[in-house]
Amino acid sequence: MKSFAITDVGKKRKMNQDSIFATDQPVGNLQNLYIVADGMGGHQAGDFASRYAVHAVRDYIASSTEVNPVKLIDEAIQQANRDILEKAKSSEDLQGMGTTIVVTTVVGGYAYTANVGDSRGYLYDGELKQITRDHSLVEEMVRLGEISEEDARNHPDKHIITRALGATSEVDVDFFDYEIPPEGTLLMCSDGLTNMVDNWDIGQIIGRASDLEEKARTLIETANDNGGKDNIAVLLVQPDQDKEEE
Repeated sequence: MKSFAITDVGKKRKMNQDSIFATDQPVGNLQNLYIVADGMGGHQAGDFASRYAVHAVRDYIASSTEVNPVKLIDEAIQQANRDILEKAKSSEDLQGMGTTIVVTTVVGGYAYTANVGDSRGYLYDGELKQITRDHSLVEEMVRLGEISEEDARNHPDKHIITRALGATSEVDVDFFDYEIPPEGTLLMCSDGLTNMVDNWDIGQIIGRASDLEEKARTLIETANDNGGKDNIAVLLVQPDQDKEEE
């Protein structure tokens, strides 16, 4: 696999509360590991929560003997949730902190993606397909048919999420497994991208740009050109064609 990850503070925020981790090399019993987290909380709490979650997930996976990727990622996210809750007790500035998270590993042409909150995972295979489902009030309204997907894009309650790390003693994690075609591209991102750039334009950029870095930087630039109202995290992953051809 090959990947490229980047975050940007955007045009309206003073602090970047998005955190990323990407490695194409093994971490513990996983062949690779990709993480995006979008923190929330006052002062520096959101920034701390997202970084803390990323490090906790990575460290748990690195030390665990579990070999099943779904069970391993679930255990790692549960541990990160407990760590955040415990850490929040240590300082008034950290109380109430939380974070979304989306985690992916790729095994033998199949991706395993977990998410909590509204940070997303997509597969681009000629068209952009959202893999994850947002855990948000507005997404629930869409599922119930109360509002349309178009109405959801600019809904005033779009920021209200229904699941996050740091909110409850146990967190409900959604999992998705799917095949990655040889020419496919995985996108993991925070809502700072998807609130500023619609899915059709994201797909056009991924399909048009030449390499992963150009795709990622163009996505960031487009989000900022469209207002950059939030921090932006973009992580792209592709099968390494050069290695497969060797």
